[in-house]
Amino acid sequence: MTATVGFSQERLETALESTLRLGCEQTPFTVHIFNQLVSTNQTLWELIDQGAGAGTVAIASQQTAGRGQWGRQWQSQPGGLYLSLAIEPRLPASHSAQLTLCSAWGIAAALREWGIPVSLKWPNDLILAERKLGGILTETRVHQGKIAKAVVGVGINWANEVPETGINLQSFCTEKVFPSIASLEMLAAITLRGLASGYQFLAEKGIAELVPAYCALLTSLGEPVVVEGRQGVVVGVSSQGELQVRFHADPVGSEICLQPGTIALGYKLSV
Repeated sequence: MTATVGFSQERLETALESTLRLGCEQTPFTVHIFNQLVSTNQTLWELIDQGAGAGTVAIASQQTAGRGQWGRQWQSQPGGLYLSLAIEPRLPASHSAQLTLCSAWGIAAALREWGIPVSLKWPNDLILAERKLGGILTETRVHQGKIAKAVVGVGINWANEVPETGINLQSFCTEKVFPSIASLEMLAAITLRGLASGYQFLAEKGIAELVPAYCALLTSLGEPVVVEGRQGVVVGVSSQGELQVRFHADPVGSEICLQPGTIALGYKLSV
């Protein structure tokens, strides 16, 4: 493990032990911590190419070129949580979106266990108080039609500066009389446990049970949307991670499925 300023290996190991109360099985993590990286996902792929296996984690105090979905840049200033986890899911290649769904749900569910009322913005955003708390980027490698290896990258705002549409978790916690999350290491531990429990949920119960759990935390469920000039309402998410929209004006109430990146749902900011 590479030493870094401001992020303690010892505190992380202690936090991983304390977060076992979340109820998921003990998951062995091999953690590499860095002061600064181009991208934790990129570094983790390099570690995988050197023989690292499932459960390997890369954490950086800062990223110089962090990536979000669809090639967008993820602001990665010091004070935030930037980590990536390696998994070997062996899912069909066509099911790659399920990894994003289970990761987002697992992290949100874990944070809610610790008193942080996180919800989800389709497909991969963590929302708190109607603002963006974090995001997820899943990358995969396919072999013979199966996802042989995957890297799940997570960025969560802890003490870093955020834009108007963002929220800082440390500020949210310090407003509480008894803050449940007191350090970046604890946030990292809860995030890793959430990723592990989310994947465990998918592996054991399948997408048929994961989708309703995911939709229960979805901010846009039942909300009106406009698609190509037509008024619709969000009714759910498909097993392939598509947003399901129904058009009530049509005689039979037709329904379509939208791929991630084809519609922007935005944020409902309180004044």
